Amino acid sequence: MKVQGWLFLLCGLFFAGVTVAYWFWTKAATGVGEPVGTTAMAISVGFAFMIGYYLMFTARRIGDQPEDNKQADISDGAGEIGFFSPSSWWPLFVCLAAAFTFAGFVIGLWMFFIGVFLVIMALIGFVFQYYRGHFSH
Repeated sequence: MKVQGWLFLLCGLFFAGVTVAYWFWTKAATGVGEPVGTTAMAISVGFAFMIGYYLMFTARRIGDQPEDNKQADISDGAGEIGFFSPSSWWPLFVCLAAAFTFAGFVIGLWMFFIGVFLVIMALIGFVFQYYRGHFSH
């Protein structure tokens, strides 16, 4: 995981340089820096650093992985990776409820509160989907 962490940290540095260059370039062309693109690029810098930090922190906690060893074979990474949901409709319901909630900002406060309730219900269903029904343990 260290390799992936360094990759994201270096991408964050690259994005930071591009963001600064973009801001100076738009400031020279228009007289004021272009705020929307600069903000979007600055957010990408933050996301890259956040993911890189998480991967480095996790790599320190779980130790070396096969992808960190330059002499490792492909078979060193074989085995169980983790549990993946075989089929779940709950992510769709969470997204639909979130879209309904965000539309509530535009339509009206009443729709926003209904959407918040729907998001909470969908998240509860998503979290507890393996405690009831066919896939319960």
